[in-house]
Amino acid sequence: MADNSIGTAEQLRDPNYTPPLHKAIPLGIQHVLAMFVSNVTPAIIVAGAAGFGFGSNSPDFPELLYLIQMSMLFAGVATLLQTITLGPVGAALPIVQGTSFAFLPIMIPLVAGKGVDGLAALFTGVIIGGIFHAFLGTFIGKLRFALPPLVTGLVVTMIGLALVQVGIQYAAGGVPAIGTPEYGSLLNWSAALVVIIVTLGLKFFTKGMLSISAVLIGLIVGYIYAIMVGMLSLDAIAGSWSNASAFALPMPFKYGFEMSAAAIIGFCLMAFISAIETVGDVSGITKGGAGREATDTEIQGATYADGFGTAIAGMFGAFPNTSFSQNVGLIAMTGVMSRHVVTCGAIFLIICGLVPKVGGVIRTVPIEVLGGGVIVMFGMVVAAGISMLSDVDWNRRNMVIFAIALSIGLGLQLEPGALQHMPDTARILLTSGLLPAALIAIVLNLVLPDELADESTEEVSGGMAGHGHGSLPHDDHA
Repeated sequence: MADNSIGTAEQLRDPNYTPPLHKAIPLGIQHVLAMFVSNVTPAIIVAGAAGFGFGSNSPDFPELLYLIQMSMLFAGVATLLQTITLGPVGAALPIVQGTSFAFLPIMIPLVAGKGVDGLAALFTGVIIGGIFHAFLGTFIGKLRFALPPLVTGLVVTMIGLALVQVGIQYAAGGVPAIGTPEYGSLLNWSAALVVIIVTLGLKFFTKGMLSISAVLIGLIVGYIYAIMVGMLSLDAIAGSWSNASAFALPMPFKYGFEMSAAAIIGFCLMAFISAIETVGDVSGITKGGAGREATDTEIQGATYADGFGTAIAGMFGAFPNTSFSQNVGLIAMTGVMSRHVVTCGAIFLIICGLVPKVGGVIRTVPIEVLGGGVIVMFGMVVAAGISMLSDVDWNRRNMVIFAIALSIGLGLQLEPGALQHMPDTARILLTSGLLPAALIAIVLNLVLPDELADESTEEVSGGMAGHGHGSLPHDDHA
C-alpha cells in the first residue's frame, strides 16, 4: 500500500519526486535487501563451476571475494545509469539493476573446471555482449513480435531447469563434496531445510518487507543455525572479516582479455532475451507505479542502460546486469515511484561494493545454507516461466513448437556427452540447452503455419491430449 505520509498521491506517482531524505534512504535500502541475494548468487555459482568456489580449497578461492564485490558495485553503477541517466542512456525511472540469472546457463559451460583462467574469455564476452545489447535499444520495440509468451516463457523455464540441479548440489554439500560420506548428510540437508522453511513461512504468513526479503532473512536464520550446530565457527567468520580490506577499488581487465567465439555468440544471443525482459519490467513499473504505459524513449533508454551497464561491468570483472523484476513488485507494493529512492539504494550498493569486508562475510555462508536459498530462487524462475506460458493459446501448433524446443534443449542439457564430437564453440553453446531451445522456438514460431488440425498430433501424444487455451481468446478450430 502507498504510504501517504511520504507525499501526495500525485507526488508518489511522479518518478522525479524526491521524498524527504530520512524516508528516501530506508526505502532505497529496502530495494537493495529485496535483490541482494539474487545479485551475488551468480558470482558464487560461476566460481563454483570454475573450481575455486565454496568448499574447493582452491588457492584462487579469494578471487570469489572480488567477484562478489564487483557484483554489488556494478549493480549500483548500472542502477544509477537508469535513475540519473547519462544522455539517452537510462529510463529516468526507478529501475533496479542486478546480476542476471539468465546468462548462467551460458557462463557455466564457458568456465567449467578452468579456474580463474576461464574468466578472461567470459568477461570479454560480457563486454561485447553488453555493447550489442545497447545496440538493440535502437530498435528493441520492433523485435517484440519474434518473442511472444510461447518463446519467452519457454526460455525462462529453461533457465530455471538449467539451474535447479545447482540448488540440490549446494544443499547436499557442494560439488567438491560429491563422492564423500559427508555429501547429502542429514546435517547438510538440515541447514538447507531451515532456510526453505523460514523463507516459506515469511512468504506466506507475513506481508510487506518481511515477505519481500524472505530469502535474505531465511539465509540469515540458516547462517545462525549453521553456527549453532558447528558447521561454521566464529573464528572462521572473524578470520574472513579481518583478512578482507576495509576499502578496495576495482581493477580494469583484472582477468585479461581473450576473444572466444562461444562467449561472444552466447552473450549476444542472450542479449535479445534480456532486452525483452527489460521491456516487460519497464512496462510493469510504469503500470504499477504510475498507471500508464511506458514511452518508447523510456524503453529505449532502459535498454541502453542495460547494455552499457553490462559492458562496463565486464571491464572490471562483474557479470551481465539486467532489470530486477522483484523490485518492480516492491514499487507496486509501496506505491513510491520516485527514481531518487532507487538512487539511494544504488549508492548503498556501490558503498558495499567498495568495502571487501562485506564480501568477506558473504563468502563464509556455508554452501548448504546457500543451497536452501538457491532452491527457492531457481524454483521461482521455473515458476515464473510457467506463469508466462499460461498466457499462451495452447493450440496444437504451439504444443508442437514447445515440445520440440523443450525436448532438444533439455535433452542436450541433460546429456552433454551427445555433443562430444562437436567443435568446442558449438558444444559450449548447445550444451546450455537454453540457446538451442530459444532458437528452435523462435524460428518455428515465425515459419510454421498458424493452424494445425487436432488429429495431426494424436499419434505422438501417447493418448495424452492437452485442451488448455491459456488466457487469450482462441479459435475452437485451431
